[in-house]
Amino acid sequence: MRNQIDPIRNSGIVLFCMFMGLLHGCSTIPEHEGLRTVAVWDMENLSPEAVPGVNLGQALSGEIIQTIKQWGTIQVVEREKLVAVMEELRMGSSELADESARLRVGRMIGAREMVFGGYIVVGDTMRVDMRRVDVETGRVVKTAKSTVSSVDLAGWFKAARDVAAVLYGGRSSME
Repeated sequence: MRNQIDPIRNSGIVLFCMFMGLLHGCSTIPEHEGLRTVAVWDMENLSPEAVPGVNLGQALSGEIIQTIKQWGTIQVVEREKLVAVMEELRMGSSELADESARLRVGRMIGAREMVFGGYIVVGDTMRVDMRRVDVETGRVVKTAKSTVSSVDLAGWFKAARDVAAVLYGGRSSME
C-alpha cells in the first residue's frame, strides 16, 4: 500500500514555504555600497472634489521613481514587491492608511526610506506634497512640494519630478 500525503497538509506546507521564501527574498534586498534602498508609495488624491475613477497617483509616483533612479545612487524597491508583500500579509488599503503599517512593510522589504505623499487639485491649482521618511525611526527626513496649474497635465508630471529632485538632493527643474 502506498503512503498517501494529506492534500490539505501538503497545501499548507507549500504555502508556508512560499511565504517564507517571499519574506526572505524581500528582506534581503542587497544594499550596494553607497546606495540607499527606497520604496515609493502611490500618491494619494487628496482633492476635495475628486472625480471617481480618476486617480493619477500611480502615474505621478512613477515619475518620482524614474527621477530617483536616474541619479544611480539610490536603489528603488519595485512596486510589485510592495504589492506582493501586502497580498501575502492580506493587508488591504484601509490598513495601509496607517503610516506605521506602511513602515512595517518597508522594513520587511529592506527599504531604509519610504516616500509618501499626495496631490490636491483645488480650482485652477494642483499641488504635490511629498515626504521622505526613515523606516526605522519613522522620522520625516525631508519634505517637498510643488504647485502648478491644474489644467497643465504635463506640469503635473514635471511637479512630481521636481519634488523627487528636492527630496533626494538632485537638481530641480524649478531652478
